[in-house]
Amino acid sequence: MLLFETFRESITQFLFGTGLLEWFGVFTGILCVWLAAKNNIWNWPIAIISVLIYIFIFFESKLYADMGLQFYFFAMNIYGWYYWSKQNGNVTKERPIGTISRKEIIMSVIGVVIFTLVLGLLLHKNTDASFPFIDSFCTSVSLIAQIFLARRIIQNWLIWIFIDIIYVGVYFSKDLYATGLMYALYIIIATIGYLDWRKIYREQSN
Repeated sequence: MLLFETFRESITQFLFGTGLLEWFGVFTGILCVWLAAKNNIWNWPIAIISVLIYIFIFFESKLYADMGLQFYFFAMNIYGWYYWSKQNGNVTKERPIGTISRKEIIMSVIGVVIFTLVLGLLLHKNTDASFPFIDSFCTSVSLIAQIFLARRIIQNWLIWIFIDIIYVGVYFSKDLYATGLMYALYIIIATIGYLDWRKIYREQSN
């Protein structure tokens, strides 16, 4: 009975406690990820709108690392839009999909560890941030994933799947139910994106 009541309250909060700004952020967030999974360049301008919205949402939720991450996403979205649109000066030809190197794996792991510890300690000691180390870890991994997405590295989708699973739990715990469900949907879209990009990558290699 208690479990049912908790579930009912969660559904009620999801339906009636989610503001219009968050719903718009969810819509644009899902749309831009879906377009990216489908290898569509228009994911980038939609993503710019989405990150601007989430700057305000995460500030109000005291998820400061995630808020700061949106400024990075804003810059990377502009870069990704530019990078995807041209290849070697030929604006009519798309950049090919690539794969990750051993050096990139090693550098990414080192970067995540250092960034998580430094930012986590700063947030823990100097702010009232919720989940400072988890938030910092998710932020650092997202930084890496976004770079690989902008550079059209196929493994970016596997990284997003991993980090989105963690994000679902974080956002649900902060009563951001619509955002949590959005990230659950991201897991599905990222899986589709990986499978689609893998097919394109194999066709490029033949």
